[in-house]
Amino acid sequence: MLIDVNKVKIFVTIPIENVEEVRNAICEAGAGIIGNYSYCTTSIKSVGSFLPNDKAHPHIGTKNKLEFVEEEKLEVICDIDKVKKVVSALRKAHPYEEPAIDIVPLIDEALFFDKSK
Repeated sequence: MLIDVNKVKIFVTIPIENVEEVRNAICEAGAGIIGNYSYCTTSIKSVGSFLPNDKAHPHIGTKNKLEFVEEEKLEVICDIDKVKKVVSALRKAHPYEEPAIDIVPLIDEALFFDKSK
């Protein structure tokens, strides 16, 4: 079966105080559109951890010290042809030096339904 990927889901963790800025940036860049709705996102509160090395320039925390930060994991659907623009906007709005971004291909649910019925 040949599967065309037309949409992806983008996940990113963000410090709680920066979520709205990042959400606005990615949605203004074209993510978060589902049918007749825009700015469609969801988020889950989480706790992120990281250990910046000597070469890092951490937005939060101190070099060589394990940090734990309250974050939100924001997820949004994005058309494949808008991913580059959306990720660029995300990186520009995100406060972290190296944001954790996951891009997952989505399969259109229509593929699973018999079109003859």
